[in-house]
Amino acid sequence: MDSTRNRRTSGALALPQLAAIAALSLAAALGLSSCTNVAGFSPTSLVRVIDASYIAPAVNIYVANTLFAGNVGQGYISNYGTVPPSGAAVIKVTQANHPTVVLVTASATLKAGAQHSVFLTDNGASPTQYIVTVLEDQQTPAAAAHSAFRFLNQAPRTGPVDVYMVPADTKLANTIPLCTNLPVGSTCGYVSFASEAVTMVITPAGTVTPKYTSTALGLIGGEVRTVVIVDSQLTNDPPVQVVIAKDVG
Repeated sequence: MDSTRNRRTSGALALPQLAAIAALSLAAALGLSSCTNVAGFSPTSLVRVIDASYIAPAVNIYVANTLFAGNVGQGYISNYGTVPPSGAAVIKVTQANHPTVVLVTASATLKAGAQHSVFLTDNGASPTQYIVTVLEDQQTPAAAAHSAFRFLNQAPRTGPVDVYMVPADTKLANTIPLCTNLPVGSTCGYVSFASEAVTMVITPAGTVTPKYTSTALGLIGGEVRTVVIVDSQLTNDPPVQVVIAKDVG
């Protein structure tokens, strides 16, 4: 019996020895992981570009020397791309057919791990002044059964606006606007509201005369959107149009 017991335990390690080896292995793994993080991790910043200028010609848009959009016009929204974070990232917009002609340059802070939108807009006047605006985007979904929308007014010919999300079977006059008297060049949001079937309506500030009415938006919750309000190119006294960018969901 004793010889059998000895054969079974021959070459086996006692519990204290196993514990010591496990501790050493864990320490080695942690050390390796730490070295890997320090040597291999490079934080990036997420960036997309949105062309919201109705005056600009077709353009190229560069962020930190990376071409994010080539030969694009009003209404273009790029996917998110990555660039190194920077406290002074250079943004450059050139004419697509004459790349050496620079329309506007700007410097922006791009945070590590954050999402940003770069907007090209204009003053809607003559002589034309192009404007680059950079905003940090929401990265997390809206609360359950809610949607979060952000609005930018880039419609200089229309002026300040009110923005409504009108539920189905509800009149505009009975709806409280999400944003009121939103000036040109300003931002409203992110505004959270209950998710349901709604119609987006935009009116000149203080009126109930729609300049824009969307098709029905079937919101289910969690959506995060950026809405850029721009003057239409269709007539001299236009309604507004919108460019909707998907932030989350």
